[in-house]
Amino acid sequence: MDKLDTSLAVVAAPAVADKAAGQDADAPIQSLLAPAPPRRSRALPRDRINGQPGFVLHSYPYKETSLIVDLFTRDFGRIGVVAKGAKRPHSALRGVLQTFQPLSLSFSGRNELRTLIDAEWVGGMLPLERTALLCGFYLNELLVKLLARDDPHPALFDQYVDTLNQLAHNEPAQIVLRKFERALLKETGVAADLSRCAPSGETVAAGVDYVVDPERGPRRAQVSDVWPVVDGGTLLDMQAGRYDDARTQAEAKLLMRFLLAHQLGGAALNTRQILIDLMQL
Repeated sequence: MDKLDTSLAVVAAPAVADKAAGQDADAPIQSLLAPAPPRRSRALPRDRINGQPGFVLHSYPYKETSLIVDLFTRDFGRIGVVAKGAKRPHSALRGVLQTFQPLSLSFSGRNELRTLIDAEWVGGMLPLERTALLCGFYLNELLVKLLARDDPHPALFDQYVDTLNQLAHNEPAQIVLRKFERALLKETGVAADLSRCAPSGETVAAGVDYVVDPERGPRRAQVSDVWPVVDGGTLLDMQAGRYDDARTQAEAKLLMRFLLAHQLGGAALNTRQILIDLMQL
């Protein structure tokens, strides 16, 4: 537990529970899932965007009183903003820019780093606690490291909202995380069809051993392979989004760890290591 305590000091921020406590756990979140076309006005300066659904992924200090915030928005993808004066004691942004709480965001600018104008708490979601909180930080780290800036992924945004809700309601983390990892690779265009071999096009069969080439997709396993060997049934389950089988869960964990490591170029995930130590995810 000593390792957990020190690790949490690095990656975890206090869960925002005061406002959520007054919310119905089953409150609708249509405001997050429904498309929110950017509202543009020629009278507003520098392409101001109002009421964009989004979440804070990460933030760090900028100058004496401001923050640079990495946001995941529904219609603009991952963007960077400067939150001017957000560190001041009486700033309206100070208590709002927290991870895992749904926000309505207004910002302006055309450069890679925009200016945050306003952020309002939307509500309707339970806070993440304990292991679920660490899983949430793991999701955020994946998004920061694998998503390019200004590349919209509305379907992935919806999946992120669903994943946070499932974690908050104590759904099995190993299943919830595998589904999100797979969705992330699909959305970024690097997830192969797991139901067919490459390059032959042969249909994957249950009971046969395979490896997955990160660049090409599945092929039959060979004795000399050092990549994770998985049963064809696992690949078919993953392709269909089924993770109830214990063997599928175990093999999918190893396979996704391998595929993500390839996409990350070997860069370590801090939260992944903590989760491995805690619960062997």
